[in-house]
Amino acid sequence: MLTQEQAEIVKKQLIQHIEKNLPENRKAFAIQQITNMNSEELEDFLRKNKLMSSKDPSKDGGCIFCSIVKGEINSYKIDENSQAIAVLEINPLSKGHVMIIPNKHLSSAEKMPASISSFAKKISEKIKTKLKPKNTEISSSNILGHEVINIIPSYGEEKPEKRYAAKPEDLLELKELFSKKKKNVSKAPKKTLIKAEEKIWLPKRIP
Repeated sequence: MLTQEQAEIVKKQLIQHIEKNLPENRKAFAIQQITNMNSEELEDFLRKNKLMSSKDPSKDGGCIFCSIVKGEINSYKIDENSQAIAVLEINPLSKGHVMIIPNKHLSSAEKMPASISSFAKKISEKIKTKLKPKNTEISSSNILGHEVINIIPSYGEEKPEKRYAAKPEDLLELKELFSKKKKNVSKAPKKTLIKAEEKIWLPKRIP
């Protein structure tokens, strides 16, 4: 059964999907239904709608994280490589909380390629450079059978413990910040100056 934290994450992703795809006259009712579900009801809903299976949700074509990778659900992507994407968590534990989502549906941390772990470390360094946290924690979690890596910045002595709904404008601002690249400032060529005391030899003028 889904944990409370997993259920909250899934609900937020489903609501985002509803807001993007459903007609206006159906949105409010659908969102209310999802919000009022407990973990057991949500899991049953996911199975009935082929968003989760007991074996491999990716084969149902409905894994939420697979949908994010395919671009079927909106996300705030800040980077990617050939095997994974890095997106801002819409319900973060702290500012700059990033999820690394493998392109393939990986069912356990043991199956995580080393290149994805290296990619996570690269993103962690980028967070340190851009946001100056005191620390960043890298941890893996499995939600609906899809293994993901969380990179969570910490700005104080205590670790962040409570999620919050990030504002879209704040996420966009962070996305732009992470997307900025350092400009190469070309140095102007040095001018050769002739010292005043140096005498310049010129040929005598022939009359």
